[in-house]
Amino acid sequence: MIAEACVAMTDTYRVRHAIRDVGSALGMESGEISRFAKVFPHIKARDIRLALENIPELREGGFGKSSSRMALVLDLVEELDGLPRHTAMHPCGIVLSNLSLLDRTPVEPSSAGFAMSQFDKDDVEELGLLKLDVLGVRMQSAMSYALDEIERVEDVRIELDNGAQVALTDEPTFELIRSTRTLGCFQIESPGQRELLGKFAPETFDDLIIDISLFRPGPVASDMITPFLQARQGWAPAVYLHPDLRPILEATCGVVVFHEQVLRIVSLFAGVSLARADEVRRALGNRDNYPQLRAWFYPAAFDRGYSLEVVEQVWDVLCAFGSFGFCKAHAAAFALPTFQSAWLKTHHPAAFLAGVLTHDPGMYPKRLILDEARQMGIVLAPLDVNKSDGTYRVEEHEGAQAIRIALSTISGISDQEVTSIIKGRPYVDIADFIARSGASTPVTESLILTGGFDELHAIGSGTINHRDLLLHLNDIEKSHSARSGKKGIGGAQMTFGFAPPALISSGLPDITTNERVRHEVERLGMDITHHMLEFYAPFLNAIGAVRSCDLLAQRSGAEVLVAGVKVALQTPPVRSGRRVIFLTLDDGYGCSDCTFFSDVQTSSAGLLYSTSLILVRGVTRRTGERGISIRATGAWDLRNAYEKWQNSKVAI
Repeated sequence: MIAEACVAMTDTYRVRHAIRDVGSALGMESGEISRFAKVFPHIKARDIRLALENIPELREGGFGKSSSRMALVLDLVEELDGLPRHTAMHPCGIVLSNLSLLDRTPVEPSSAGFAMSQFDKDDVEELGLLKLDVLGVRMQSAMSYALDEIERVEDVRIELDNGAQVALTDEPTFELIRSTRTLGCFQIESPGQRELLGKFAPETFDDLIIDISLFRPGPVASDMITPFLQARQGWAPAVYLHPDLRPILEATCGVVVFHEQVLRIVSLFAGVSLARADEVRRALGNRDNYPQLRAWFYPAAFDRGYSLEVVEQVWDVLCAFGSFGFCKAHAAAFALPTFQSAWLKTHHPAAFLAGVLTHDPGMYPKRLILDEARQMGIVLAPLDVNKSDGTYRVEEHEGAQAIRIALSTISGISDQEVTSIIKGRPYVDIADFIARSGASTPVTESLILTGGFDELHAIGSGTINHRDLLLHLNDIEKSHSARSGKKGIGGAQMTFGFAPPALISSGLPDITTNERVRHEVERLGMDITHHMLEFYAPFLNAIGAVRSCDLLAQRSGAEVLVAGVKVALQTPPVRSGRRVIFLTLDDGYGCSDCTFFSDVQTSSAGLLYSTSLILVRGVTRRTGERGISIRATGAWDLRNAYEKWQNSKVAI
């Protein structure tokens, strides 16, 4: 018999958690706490005052002013640094044992209800328990959903692991990858990865393995990406620190990319087994071990005939890379779903994006995935009370494939309401829906304003419009309240023969396109019928803004204006230690990736965190045939800029 349990871990305080907990304890407003915490990079809590001196929007926003309250906040945050915050479940650690497991480790339920050992990953290994790392990847669920949709719509069953159906040499898939149109694809959709793909231009599955391994802290920290790309593209010869390293590093152009290469280098230079070399690699994860390891490595390498210069160079590479690199076997395991997701996007884009929308496995909001669908020629079918399901479904639409928006997209709708709406179908009119669907008044209003009854009542081609449906809903609600003495609707109602009020045209104008899109954003979290930037097109054309799809036509170093909806804002750690802000904008034609260095953050950083529609001025940087990014030199609130433009036209 086998017993199993998850592994515990202790989360400790860093700056963001410390700010949130201290702020809550002191009774600060949640909005103020959130704004304060979000602008900090991922730093230690004890460095909060140093960050306040260097982060412009904090300094300019008054967060660092010496009030007694703020001084107390800063003091408490600093004191919390590194202290345990809570016990959490390790994201992937599982221990296996026989039935004596409970005799060797205390077990408690995690927040998710799973049995969890109170020991951490190091403790369970010391106990001699077998620990496995099992990664949960939502992309697998998204791809499985896509395969089911393909079978349902096209009556074709695809097995992704069947090489005859999904060949790892499929050229159209690699063409998609090289195009950098990889939004939604596993592991290769981030701005940094899309830029790397544009430079690298993978041609084989092995290239994907290398790409995934390159985009890791070790190669980045040791600046291995640049020499690899230069050698890969033929701009510079591959450099080997010693001829003996050629067999180990030839496949990666002289650059250390994989853990396995580290093991072979240590084994070669020190004359030890691969098992001993792996112990050395693991020890390199702690800088405190460096003096001892160096004292062992240098003499061992000298004994094998290597010069001091070569040994020093190799040692520097090992120190920079050894603890933060990627295992090739791990990278290969990641590369497989990466390729499979790209294959699905290439050959069955509607089904794939429906899976991504349903299971939400990526880093970007759903509205960007919908925009990607538009760019690929996929029709976005609106909400429909008689056609929408709880998940995103693929439909045939006038010879093309469409993705039907899911009922679960509606803000505030419950699983019970989704089930009840689907169970009650078909509905003959809105009164029938109100009587039998079990949907609440707010959900019904959202369905009206986002097109859920458009086909049922021929909105746009008949005499009834959205305002008429809202008035009708109000009349039915009043009628119900008068009969039952209860306010509101919801739950399947028995009419007992009472006829609902008649649905007639009020003569009021319908909601505008602008209002429709605003309701979609507010109630669904996405703009479906029109992209938000369409309303600013005259202004953007007037100022010469460049669409994201046209950026590749710009020369490197060209000054451009770009605009869009903020879909990603990142402040990852960088080698210099100075904060860099990476902004991704969506303009309906793709993504524009903008980098804000410290010299422009004083005037721009606060705006980036507080505004969703942004206009950016910057200088292009070409990084290969498909790679381009923008070094930002300024940023403005698009709404404010548009209003000023409108006012200037009126004044003229």
